[in-house]
Order: sequence, then structure tokens, then C-alpha cells
Amino acid sequence: MIPLIMEEVNIHHWMTSEDLTNLLAIAEMTPGPLGLNCATFAGMQSAGIVGAIVAVAGVLSPALSLTLVVAIYYSKFRNNNITNEIMCWVKPICIAMILEVILTLFAENYTSNNRPDFIAIIIGGITFFLITKRKWSVPKVILLAAILGIILQGTLNLS
Repeated sequence: MIPLIMEEVNIHHWMTSEDLTNLLAIAEMTPGPLGLNCATFAGMQSAGIVGAIVAVAGVLSPALSLTLVVAIYYSKFRNNNITNEIMCWVKPICIAMILEVILTLFAENYTSNNRPDFIAIIIGGITFFLITKRKWSVPKVILLAAILGIILQGTLNLS
């Protein structure tokens, strides 16, 4: 869902890239499916409550429709060679979409004015280490990252 949301928001200029990155961060922190949270926040940002409702309906309708169609026909065509061939391509396509989102967000979060943002890189490295090696919970790491950002940005901007 994230590539679709990013593409639509950028095409229609509903919000800036920075706003979109913030939206993704908020959607990650809130409970529920990421795509649905992103759509809700993007719709709210763009057109208020009506925008949020329309965005949620827009996100849920295709997924619900496709899931129902697949559920109906999958049992009939589960052992079909064409179906098996299609399924072999679904995983790499999904991986490519995820990598595209990672690269886009990496560029957005770790560069500033087309230059590396070393504060963001340091904070990102620390948080990655704490999540993967120290097994800290995500809310604790988010809080620490926010505090580090405020301290480091404040210290460097006062100089």
C-alpha cells in the first residue's frame, strides 16, 4: 500500500515529501494495518474527515473485492500450472515494491538538501542496533530517537 499512497500523494501534490514521511512514521506507531493508517492520515491531511472516510473506502474496496474473487476461484485453480507460475512471480514483485519504499524513505530521511544528514544517520544506526541487537521495543526506541533528535538538532543549531 505504501508505494501506491506515495505515488498518488506525489502525483496530486496533496502534501510534501516531508509530510508524507511524517505520516508514515505516525502510521507505523499507531495500531492497525499500516496501509489503512496511512490512507486515514493522508485523507485527513488532504480533505478532513470526508477525505479520511473516502481514503479508507478507497483502500479497503479493491482489497476486499480482490480477496473475495481470489477466495472464490483459488480453490478451483489451485493446482493449475498457470496459477502456480503466476504465484512464482508474486513474491519477487512484492519484494521489489518493499525495496523501492525502503530506498525512497532512506533518501528522504537520511539526506538534507541532497547531502547526507549525519545526525539522522547516527540516530538511525543507534535505533537499528537497539532494535536488532538489544531487542528494545519499538515505542521505547521511537521515544529515544525523538529525544536524540531534539538534543542533537538543538545542540548543533545553537552553535
